[in-house]
Amino acid sequence: MHEDTDPEPAARIHDTLMRGQGFDFVDAATMRAWLETTGPLDDWEDFAGSWNRLATDSYLARLGKHRRRRHAVFSLDGVDTPAPAIRRQPHQPHYQTLDYNPLQGDIERWFEPVEDAVATSRSLGTILRHCQRFFGALAPRVARWHTEVHQFRIEARAGTPGLPTPEGRHRDGVDYVLVLLIDRENIASGTTSIHAPDGTEIGHFTLTRAFDAALVDDRRVFHGVTAVEALDPDAPAHRDVLVVTLRADDRADQPR
Repeated sequence: MHEDTDPEPAARIHDTLMRGQGFDFVDAATMRAWLETTGPLDDWEDFAGSWNRLATDSYLARLGKHRRRRHAVFSLDGVDTPAPAIRRQPHQPHYQTLDYNPLQGDIERWFEPVEDAVATSRSLGTILRHCQRFFGALAPRVARWHTEVHQFRIEARAGTPGLPTPEGRHRDGVDYVLVLLIDRENIASGTTSIHAPDGTEIGHFTLTRAFDAALVDDRRVFHGVTAVEALDPDAPAHRDVLVVTLRADDRADQPR
């Protein structure tokens, strides 16, 4: 963990860690300061409040599990493109092969779209621009990124833990992943573990404060999150995260 909130040293530190080990944890203070050098977060309260309006993940509900989510796709120009732009794409399904998602692979999953007000919010724009710059610097030859945005709420209920990664330890079939904690209420656990391809655990941490973040090179490591349990079984309990994935667009139509 690094408590250095000066964003320039933070960028250098986390760039080095990503290149060296393929993942990193960024504490909330550092991440927020880092984002604020990229753009505004002045509508954060409304942005975070949109997690209260997520739709039920009907695909997971069929398996007797529960979470809420919304989904959107964006195109991000590479960092070496003149005036790199960010564009929302038409609504489309989220698809993974069984190789990457043994629980729900080989299915076109149509989730409810991210609300327009969220897609055009200053907070999401700042987060996407940050991903464009940071991950783009790791792969400057990529001209365009296929980028998916997932809003997740994992709910824990009395006697029923919530499963942030019901498919278990996995890769997403992309190049890079940002997991940003939005909120957690009345829950225990939810520990992220990072694994080498042979299954050896090489790191773990828990996102506990809004803006705590995980950065993952999905080509190099696997990740998973332990179940969350309600501290008070009689009160609402949830873990809210934003997941942003980037995949080089020349591979966008290939199975993943």
